[in-house]
Amino acid sequence: MFLPVAIYFIMFKYVPMGGLIIAFKNYHFLHGIWGSEWVGLKNFSMLFTDPAAFKTIRNTLMISVLSIAVGFPFPIILAILFNEVRKMWYRKTVQTLLYLPHFLSWVIVGGIVITVFSQETGVMNAIWERLTGSTYPFLYQEGSWLAIFLGSGVWKEAGFGAIIYLAALANIDPHLYEAANLDGANKWKQIVHVTLPGITPIIVLMLILAMGRVMEVGFDQVYILHNPVVSNISEVISTYIYRIGLQGMQFSITTAMGMFEALIGLVLVLLANGFARRFGQGLW
Repeated sequence: MFLPVAIYFIMFKYVPMGGLIIAFKNYHFLHGIWGSEWVGLKNFSMLFTDPAAFKTIRNTLMISVLSIAVGFPFPIILAILFNEVRKMWYRKTVQTLLYLPHFLSWVIVGGIVITVFSQETGVMNAIWERLTGSTYPFLYQEGSWLAIFLGSGVWKEAGFGAIIYLAALANIDPHLYEAANLDGANKWKQIVHVTLPGITPIIVLMLILAMGRVMEVGFDQVYILHNPVVSNISEVISTYIYRIGLQGMQFSITTAMGMFEALIGLVLVLLANGFARRFGQGLW
């Protein structure tokens, strides 16, 4: 049963790693990977001396850290709130509504976001104009664009992300809550002293995995919400690779960028696991 999974990962995850050699060559279609000129670390040198590439790395790191800081707690909070709801019909209804955005593509979600925040016809600007007498370019100001980007990510993924924590909450012994209640602990203290410690291993695991994706910002979301006015903060590694690598045909530079991204992710995973291991929660 494991064989198809192993074949999938070998064919589509491990074999393509051989293509990383392009990062050390001046790749050309006509010469192929092996026939292209070997240039060593020249592509990496160009990468770190290019102001546009440096800005791209900075934006990716900033957006990723903010996404983790803003988005990581929401699934935990939702799972705890769901766990406290006693009316099952209400719980299932709300869960379904919050899970639904996960199954929509970013094309649909991005279209909704752009429609809501459009300066000419958006619902938010209609309300804003009634309050202030003028419209506001939500999607064309760097601060508001970043807030919309983070908020749309939370709206799309927080509900589905709560499933993992709900599964962890189901494994907490109910007798612990009864004992805490007998000791006079109110609902807040039960959450702090029973619920959160019970799901701490899962929280640590998800945080380590999130740290491994710090340098990854999904292409779909950025590409859909991106516009030239906010390119100073919206240009990230995935869009850089698309624009410079696929459209500009500079495969060696963008392969070097992708390799740098992967190495940073690996280092962050190792550091996060080492830190978690100090508290007995490491993965290895």
